[in-house]
Amino acid sequence: MNGLGNAFIILDLREDPIKLDEEVIRKASSRQTGPGCDQFITLEKRKGHEDVFMGVYNADGSEVGACGNAARCVAWLLMEECDANETQFSTLAGSLLARRVGEKRIAVDMGEPKFGWREIPLSEQMDDTRFVDIKLGPIDKPILWGPSAVNVGNPHCIFFVEDAEAQALDKFGPMIEHHPLFPERANVSVAQVLSKHAIRLRVWERGVGITKACGTAACAAAVAAHRRRLTARKATVTLDGGDLAIEWRESDNHIIMTGPITLEGEGRFADDF
Repeated sequence: MNGLGNAFIILDLREDPIKLDEEVIRKASSRQTGPGCDQFITLEKRKGHEDVFMGVYNADGSEVGACGNAARCVAWLLMEECDANETQFSTLAGSLLARRVGEKRIAVDMGEPKFGWREIPLSEQMDDTRFVDIKLGPIDKPILWGPSAVNVGNPHCIFFVEDAEAQALDKFGPMIEHHPLFPERANVSVAQVLSKHAIRLRVWERGVGITKACGTAACAAAVAAHRRRLTARKATVTLDGGDLAIEWRESDNHIIMTGPITLEGEGRFADDF
């Protein structure tokens, strides 16, 4: 499946629980040795979780807390199974509630964003994570500086720029991903505010690289933009793969992410894979 071109393999392990190692995930995620994907997703009955558990693994085999675009895809699958318009499931980052808002359009409650330096997490204490002390380029005349840091299931670092297309994200994305300030690495975005209700976003995902879309990054960018008084609480975030509608609700501080899903096909892995 994919969400705005953000590609997933979703493996159902609820009836046949097998232990996956990183090598198998990397092999399946590679477009040279397997079907290929950005994130490898599992559906599980995991101990300690009453609901269906969504496991999220990056293409390098590392397990992460959340994936917004995959959450929409999983929600659609579960709703189709039960012929329902709402569903709830678990992730490492917490429980997610989703509802159907169109034939293949899903809204997911992504919960509350986290801003504390320990919650993101950062390796150094910072009282105001709207502006993090990171600079790119010469010290006296940096090219980029002062990104925002937010956790929306994953750590995110967002640079606000005048032109998102002009940024060499493929060059500095891996540098910021592995910056010492981010002990768990970070997803790195460049965000261009187009209006009070529109953001253009490009994303480097940790463990993956540049992707066509990232749901948690869209949530993080919209929240960070509002915290810096650049946008309203509702904004359309345009990624390389298309648009996501993001609302940071004032009533309960939850982020609602709405967007499409695509089912590309179904199949089985060979037993010896």
